[in-house]
Amino acid sequence: MIRFDNIEQALKNFKHNQPFDHCVVDNFFDLKTAKGLEADFPRYEDKVWFEYKNPLEHKKALNDWNKYPPLTYQILMMLNSPKMIKLLEKYVCMHLFPDMGLHGGGWHMHGQGGNLNPHLDYSIHPKCGLQRKLNIIMYLSQDLRPSRHKGHLGLWTHDEKTNQPKDLEREVAPVFNRAIIFGTAQRSWHGMSQQLQVPKGIYRKSLAVYYLTEPRKADSHQRAVYAPRETQKNDKKVLKAIELRQDSQRYAKAYKMK
Repeated sequence: MIRFDNIEQALKNFKHNQPFDHCVVDNFFDLKTAKGLEADFPRYEDKVWFEYKNPLEHKKALNDWNKYPPLTYQILMMLNSPKMIKLLEKYVCMHLFPDMGLHGGGWHMHGQGGNLNPHLDYSIHPKCGLQRKLNIIMYLSQDLRPSRHKGHLGLWTHDEKTNQPKDLEREVAPVFNRAIIFGTAQRSWHGMSQQLQVPKGIYRKSLAVYYLTEPRKADSHQRAVYAPRETQKNDKKVLKAIELRQDSQRYAKAYKMK
């Protein structure tokens, strides 16, 4: 179901890629499993989704295990299993814990207007106090044509002077059955470098799991830190959304903003 051989081959380059530790895995699942996972997603209009719709992000998400069909449930169990953890630890060179609560993870779905500004993921898990160390994002849309529909994941360098993303170092197209594994503790700016341009009925579906470790440095932000795009740097609404989104008390007010 999961192509562990492909994952291990890709992980051999994990520590050698820029702008931060990452690798891309094609054929992450066997084809039957990938198609089944894609089919498990609810309709975009389904009321089961939680929606983020603001100047920084426009997507739908669901991390409730009780809502997952058997195949998705089984795959998430495997991705959080000792076998998977052991494989990742071999190349990350650090003890890892699965986030069985899928905080911020699980199903993600972008439709028309789909967006995700450059951002840093939360550093310290708000429930268990562990540090977020690693992401795996798996793309599951057969009808999505990245060359036409965009939606690429961008990886940016970090500007020490401004504490903002600097240069777009790499773009990863959301090709069906492709995954990206990347470290989140290296000022790892990531987001959609190319906003989604899809007609109605085509979506950018992804499955995300995260792994944690013991805190290694004094970094305590419990919410994602967003940055404006070049065209948004003087936009007061965008700057307000950024301020709210990373505030540990008021962050929920930023989830939906007109």
